[in-house]
Amino acid sequence: MDITVYPRLLNGTIQSIPSKSQAHRLLICGALSDAPFHLYCPSTNDDIEATADCLNALGAHITSIEGGYWVEPINQLPKSAFLYCRESGSTLRFLLPVVAALGVEATFIMEGRLPERPLSPLWEELQRMGAVLSRPTKNTISCSGKLHSGHYTIDGSISSQFITGLLFALSIIGNSKLTVTGQLESKPYIDITEDALSLFGVSADGYEFSPTVSYHTPGDITVEGDWSNSAFWYGANQLGSSIHICGLNTDSKQGDCAIHRLAPALHKKASIDCRDIPDLVPILAVIAGAQKGAVFHHIGRLRLKESDRVDAVCQMLHALGAKATATADTLTVYPAKYQACTIDSVGDHRIAMAAAIAATVASGPVRILGAQCVRKSYKKFWEDYQLLGGHYE
Repeated sequence: MDITVYPRLLNGTIQSIPSKSQAHRLLICGALSDAPFHLYCPSTNDDIEATADCLNALGAHITSIEGGYWVEPINQLPKSAFLYCRESGSTLRFLLPVVAALGVEATFIMEGRLPERPLSPLWEELQRMGAVLSRPTKNTISCSGKLHSGHYTIDGSISSQFITGLLFALSIIGNSKLTVTGQLESKPYIDITEDALSLFGVSADGYEFSPTVSYHTPGDITVEGDWSNSAFWYGANQLGSSIHICGLNTDSKQGDCAIHRLAPALHKKASIDCRDIPDLVPILAVIAGAQKGAVFHHIGRLRLKESDRVDAVCQMLHALGAKATATADTLTVYPAKYQACTIDSVGDHRIAMAAAIAATVASGPVRILGAQCVRKSYKKFWEDYQLLGGHYE
């Protein structure tokens, strides 16, 4: 779907969508728990649905109901399963260790750029501890064998998702310890995982697990508002729109809640460390380009997202008429007046949404190629954009 967005500031009130990060984790905890419950999650997206579908393939019964999901835990594991991850890196990286811990023979099916995204050193650590992994085709992963208890080690500089997956796995097998080496990236996402485990009575204190670990359903749960996607509305406000965003927890463990202090800081040229907030870079770059410019540090991992997100951000800004340069780990954005242009989303939901916000202050229409990719994290983005007065066709 290619759309043309016309310059127009946005105005109104918007309800934040549920946190994708928290929803993934709560669904997994629920599938491993001892009793059914309601998970209040009033809107969903392709990634969350991928995790729910995969958990159902493993024997859970997660059904969509009005306002969210009814979650029934796994009662009996299948002998084998096919897990359709779509393009969700979280689904794959969380559930590959879980499947290995459960000892289910499974085939993971991947779409889009997901087969190209790194699994090392998680892959090697799972194999070292009992999993049997292979790539029968480019788009599939075969997993068999079963993880055993012991001391696990993972480099924390590649992806926090590896750590989350291992925390789930070690909670299943028990009597194990996880040591994280190197520079830990995106620590707030680990905090979200620990909070989800704690909610179900599982302690990951020091990443050590006792011989017997049990998940206990705490009752019905509400997924908190998503700061990552609300960041685009915050960005619009910095460019002159007037949007009131409801349903966000300012004390959230979500790292992207930093948007409420970082966005205003871009009224002057800023230097921002992105180690814990990689998903904010596209919208922060758009704000910076429309204002005083900025230098973003520790952005190397963005090359391994749904796109080479560093290159995609640079190409987006170049199309808008702004200069942006990148090194291996730094992105520098220079200020400019945004112009009419065509932007290729390269299938990356955060590029498409950032481009839509840039269009609010462009001198002419901005055409966005592949605009349907927003479904990955924010199915109703274009509907909400229109409700706020945005105009596209």
